[in-house]
Amino acid sequence: MCHITQRSSTFSFPKICSIFWRFHHTSTSNCCSCSKTISNEKYQDPFQLGRRDLKNLYEDIKKELLVSAAELKEMCDYYFDGKGKAFRPMIVVLMARACNIHHNNSKEVQASQRSVAIIAEMIHTASLVHDDVIDDANSRRGKRTLNQIWGERKAVLAGDFILSAASVALARIGNTTIISVLTQVIEDLVRGEFLQLGSKENENERFAHYLEKTFKKTASLIANSCKAVSILGCPDPKVHEIAYQYGKNVGIAFQLIDDVLDFTSCADHLGKPTAADLKLGLATGPVLFACRQFPEMNAMIMRRFSKPGDVERARKYVLQSDGVQQTTYLAQRYCHAATREIRKLRPSPEREALVHLTEMVLMRDK
Repeated sequence: MCHITQRSSTFSFPKICSIFWRFHHTSTSNCCSCSKTISNEKYQDPFQLGRRDLKNLYEDIKKELLVSAAELKEMCDYYFDGKGKAFRPMIVVLMARACNIHHNNSKEVQASQRSVAIIAEMIHTASLVHDDVIDDANSRRGKRTLNQIWGERKAVLAGDFILSAASVALARIGNTTIISVLTQVIEDLVRGEFLQLGSKENENERFAHYLEKTFKKTASLIANSCKAVSILGCPDPKVHEIAYQYGKNVGIAFQLIDDVLDFTSCADHLGKPTAADLKLGLATGPVLFACRQFPEMNAMIMRRFSKPGDVERARKYVLQSDGVQQTTYLAQRYCHAATREIRKLRPSPEREALVHLTEMVLMRDK
């Protein structure tokens, strides 16, 4: 699945790319080779390198969530159980080290940079809690959701509390630029959720709508967190842009693969029900690509797969089409853009780990 080297004629990447860049005005619109990214330098395990800076991560998060109400504390601690991959904090601390080394060869992560990693995980978890309420989801990370155990109202309040604690931690950093950068994430999350509630009739607008939603709901957090630690570690605006572009491209690729896994992975392995997006009425990348080969899906998309049998038919069409392969190919292109950006920094083990991370994003199975 992750080794596609030919471009299908159904929907060319440059067309999608140009649509997306009109939304974000970036400098990385040139397409690159679609072969799998291979690092010629020494292999670096991102999780191994990032672990030293993430020691006691969840204990520190729980300290930020210090609360006397027993039930609220239990709810807040529910997802911060130390069993998560800590994917976002790991990217943040690796980016911090890579930027610090690039600037003055400093090999230490500043306390404020580590705080950004903590805040990123808190914002991400709060958004998951709220998403589960909106979607009426019953499982997350292989266990029951907060809203299923404690009810929707209390789950919303728990998500709000986690977000408010993240805001307090952000204010404690004491840097107005960093506050501005990371509060943009919260705005994007809300705007992204509103985008997800809407749909577009025009096919090209529909794909642009999907990619903008993907950026706001998933990639903005990674992009702006990476930018924040680069600002704290290096005064060069070019480095800030490199960090932002890397995080944005990795974040979009991550979500594209997530949308692929919704069709290709079993529920037990994924930790949540498969075809979940279809059941929510959402047309993700594999569906939009499949629609080119099965135009009858357009009507289903516009009615948000609400008629009996729509979900099953749409899933069948996706698996019969090249929608999964095309979405994976698109994710590869974003990963190549991320690699191209991060290689502009001075060589370091952390830089190479961030390069290897793009390969891991493509190869993940849950």
